[in-house]
Amino acid sequence: MKKLCITQLLGGRTLEHLLPVRRCEITSLVKTLFERSDKGEEVNLNAELLKLTINVMSGMAMNRTSSGDVFKAETKKFVEEAIELIGVFNVADYIGFCQNFDFQGFDKRLEDLLLRFDKMMEGKLKEKEEERIKEADTAEERSKDLLDLMLDIANDDNAEMKLTRENIKAFFHDIFVAGTDTSALTVEWALAELINHPIILQKAREEIHTVIGTNRLVEESDIPNLPYLQAVVKETLRLHPPIPIVVRESTEDSKINGYDIPAQTRLFVNIWAIGRDPNHWPQPLEFKPERFTENEKGVDVRGQHFHVLPFGSGRRGCPGASLALQVVQPMLAAMIQCFDWKVDNGHEMVDMTEGTGLTLLRARPLVCKPVALVRQMTIG
Repeated sequence: MKKLCITQLLGGRTLEHLLPVRRCEITSLVKTLFERSDKGEEVNLNAELLKLTINVMSGMAMNRTSSGDVFKAETKKFVEEAIELIGVFNVADYIGFCQNFDFQGFDKRLEDLLLRFDKMMEGKLKEKEEERIKEADTAEERSKDLLDLMLDIANDDNAEMKLTRENIKAFFHDIFVAGTDTSALTVEWALAELINHPIILQKAREEIHTVIGTNRLVEESDIPNLPYLQAVVKETLRLHPPIPIVVRESTEDSKINGYDIPAQTRLFVNIWAIGRDPNHWPQPLEFKPERFTENEKGVDVRGQHFHVLPFGSGRRGCPGASLALQVVQPMLAAMIQCFDWKVDNGHEMVDMTEGTGLTLLRARPLVCKPVALVRQMTIG
């Protein structure tokens, strides 16, 4: 399934084909922020960024269904509840005998949530199948979304992998839960770091204004020409990996730092600690994007270099790493290009305390005022 994701569903050609969806959602957020700026209103960036990433993922998944807006709302509700349940403190995780008792009701809530998701997806599958039949009758050619691609594979008798309805539902479950919150958190952490480091923020903005200017909104195609922006994202992922700990299983007996690790042992890999290892990173707790424009210039954060692994590595690495970067980088670039950010909490600094959960949440959502830097811009 991972091979299918990388080569077809989340490969370069598919991501390029679905670029208009991502561009549309980023443009929509920028317009909203301009409106909030004109009114002098604060913005809960955690909520706005999560909404954007959910809209991006649901739009890429099923952009061509007649009930697209309804589906986005349903997906948002599902993702928010899933994030809450996955990260909540559960007594049964710490006290063994409690595992047979659902004292806090989390198991029941999770079961109900998954049933609702299955029902929602079954409805979307039937809707899509009906639309495809109508299009076949009219011989009308339209662009395809991810659900179209999966149904094409499922209906292809010569396909390398035969997809079932359960496979399709599981795929969308994973990209909605794993691909929305994590991308939003990365941008939120990056903005928090930039607000606390105004010189770095100004340097990133000057790069964008020099390369793109202020007459049009930055686009995905501009990112290769913005090495400092890329370094900001890499440094954010080093300090604030969206999934701080990943679970793996040893495939053979091995020895690590003098410890014997038998085969089939469950291992917890501390991605957060790897990115802050003083044996590799000078001043590991400092936010210094210059690391990735100087000594670490060639580092790829998608699992090729083992001293920074925000997406994991190997066969169990995140298949959506390229998509995540294609969402995060232009999103962050647009927010740097168009706005300055003011924190109205009685302090000039943003509180960087981490929260608890499966993902690396902030203890307090980033709430600040956008101050528009440009008034005349082509943004779609």
